[in-house]
Amino acid sequence: MALRSQGGLFLPAMLVLTLAFTSFRAEVVDEAGKSIPLHETYLHHWLVGKYYQRQDMAENNGDQKIQPENYIFGGNSGICQGTTLRQYFGLGSETRKTDTHIPDPYAIEIGNPAEIPEGYDEKWMINVHAIDTRGAVDRLGCTECRCELYNVTVDEDGQTLRPDYKGGISCCYDQTRCKVRKGYEGARRSLYLRYTVEWIDWDCGIIPVKVFIFDVTDTGKRLNVSIGSSPEIGCQVEFDVASCSTGSTVSDGCIDVHRTSLTMPVGGSVIYGVAHQHTGGIGSTLYGEDGRVICNSEPIYGQGKDAGDEAGYIVGMSTCYPEPGSIQITAGENLVLESNYSSAQKHIGVMGLFYILVADRTPNPTNFWHSPIHIHEKIKVSKSSLAVVSLLGLAVVGAGLRHRQKKGREEEGYEPIMA
Repeated sequence: MALRSQGGLFLPAMLVLTLAFTSFRAEVVDEAGKSIPLHETYLHHWLVGKYYQRQDMAENNGDQKIQPENYIFGGNSGICQGTTLRQYFGLGSETRKTDTHIPDPYAIEIGNPAEIPEGYDEKWMINVHAIDTRGAVDRLGCTECRCELYNVTVDEDGQTLRPDYKGGISCCYDQTRCKVRKGYEGARRSLYLRYTVEWIDWDCGIIPVKVFIFDVTDTGKRLNVSIGSSPEIGCQVEFDVASCSTGSTVSDGCIDVHRTSLTMPVGGSVIYGVAHQHTGGIGSTLYGEDGRVICNSEPIYGQGKDAGDEAGYIVGMSTCYPEPGSIQITAGENLVLESNYSSAQKHIGVMGLFYILVADRTPNPTNFWHSPIHIHEKIKVSKSSLAVVSLLGLAVVGAGLRHRQKKGREEEGYEPIMA
């Protein structure tokens, strides 16, 4: 069964203090904390986003949908339409071997009272989508969410899928099941999304960064009030890769090349970059207007069976950490994003995203943190939680929370899954 849910992220005192996000890591584990391999439970994605909740509203317990009249969505600085791709952090199968730390003295600012609308509280949530592929007749097809394997003809809202939509997240929403071998009975088990958040208290020495997420399917077209996607408007998020034998794709040999032009709304110094691709991806590059390479990010494929090294799966993406001030982008600059996939076989519902963090200034030597290391461990339990995804079982609400301080603070949370 595929479940895609969201719930509150446990962060301390964010309504009182302005904090600085410096890292977010996550993976799927069992009750003993053992990492679960992707060939058993595939982590399609986890996303961390910000929103503002009316102060007179009860806490969202993760079981109810967010009602637009009670919430204001707070997205990143990216250029996609509406609420599309507006998360601050997000990874998929590559989560275990992709570096997400934001280098000193930069950080993502959260809880700034000047940015919180009057009468609202700032909140953060995690959206998780994972798929249990034990017993699947076609593991790759299940992870690519091919519609025929899920026996789906309508999306999560009951709308009929367009005839040319062969697979993607519209076919593997909550409670959908991918086809398994005849007679297969998977044992139920408890799984968790373990996440670790690192932060420090905000001070004048920290340089805030803006988060931009670019999409290689971005058509560049926009409407004044556009939420979601259409074949003509903005970021489509997903695309298909035809086999090179069909000759129906832009390719060089058996390499499918997708490329788009993007206009940068603001200027600044790039301090981090990473791409997001699915199985079949062979790398992505973001270029400046003059053809210079801003960042090249390549997938790391596993070679074995253990978690973090699963053969045939992308288990990491290389990242870029330019020297401060060495990679500059100007406001209005036209960037080019290129995402390459192997087309030796067809792929459905893949992605070609690129994250960059941009700062409007470079640090002075006095900016860097020199905080002593403090360690503090604590266990909490909360009813406000995120239901994580599984194929054969049901999601369970509840969470154990653990955090410690280390050059600021590090918080570790566990979100339950039944599979």
